[in-house]
Amino acid sequence: MKVLVTGVAGFIGFHVARALLKQGMEVVGVDTLNAYYDPALKAARLEQLEPYPGFSFLKVDVASPAAMQDLVARHSDLEGVIHLAAQAGVRHSMVDPYSYVTSNVMGQVALLEACRHLKKLTHVVYASSSSVYGRNQSVPFRETDRVERPSSVYAVTKRAAELMSESYAYLHGIPQTGLRFFTVYGPWGRPDMAYYGFAKAISEGRPVTLYEGKHLSRDFTYIDDIVRGVQQVLGRPPEAGMSRVLNLGGDKPERVTRMIELLEQNLGKKAFVERRPRPVADMESTWASLENVREFCGWKPAVSFEDGMKEFCLWFRKFHEI
Repeated sequence: MKVLVTGVAGFIGFHVARALLKQGMEVVGVDTLNAYYDPALKAARLEQLEPYPGFSFLKVDVASPAAMQDLVARHSDLEGVIHLAAQAGVRHSMVDPYSYVTSNVMGQVALLEACRHLKKLTHVVYASSSSVYGRNQSVPFRETDRVERPSSVYAVTKRAAELMSESYAYLHGIPQTGLRFFTVYGPWGRPDMAYYGFAKAISEGRPVTLYEGKHLSRDFTYIDDIVRGVQQVLGRPPEAGMSRVLNLGGDKPERVTRMIELLEQNLGKKAFVERRPRPVADMESTWASLENVREFCGWKPAVSFEDGMKEFCLWFRKFHEI
């Protein structure tokens, strides 16, 4: 199977591409390698993929219609698309909302327009986010929940991408599945994520900023579980003209204070905690209902939070030579 993976130098894209390559699939990876966080980390991820004979990389902006049309003309035999390219980061969307609309909304449109020309295409799997649940107070979050009260521009763009896919499935018959990821963590992760930033601060003896909130918690999901979920879903496309969304989460909210405790244990250093008011764009708690994905393909998370944080810290210490 020949698969396009967008955002291939990103955290999830890298892991997904590597798993597909290990299965013997051919992967066309695209990425802009932007500087939202250190491009050197993205380059290091790509170095891990380059030895695979089935891997090819193109520096392409998915938000460029011309670039995407050229890509599908050159790779007209693509059978699957895994769209993970996006401008990430909830808080940064308050600083630069324009980049989110460009990358996450225009990027979705340009990708889907290009997909219309792929005659062998069987399935488009794309990344959504738990952020679409916004100010929803009912937990766990279910795919049937109303999602019209977003708490960030990032969430708005992710919901817009879901609606765009629903439209293209109906109008053009492109089978699609959107995956609402819940706080993905693990080796080769994103430095802008709290667990990574906390690890760096603890290892360097700097204060850790902990936002106030009686129920501050996240449904942390280990990267290997996410990759397995993407693989299982990819092989089960809906009927032509159909679109669906599924949660992929850890199935158990963990207190952010517990995350700090595990980092302290695995890094062998005490955290110096500074408490501050929670930013308005941040959700206080997330929790995924997994009933639909379990019924659909039997997926459930397998890696405990304790084991996942241990694996992240082992990688973190090695990568940063600590």
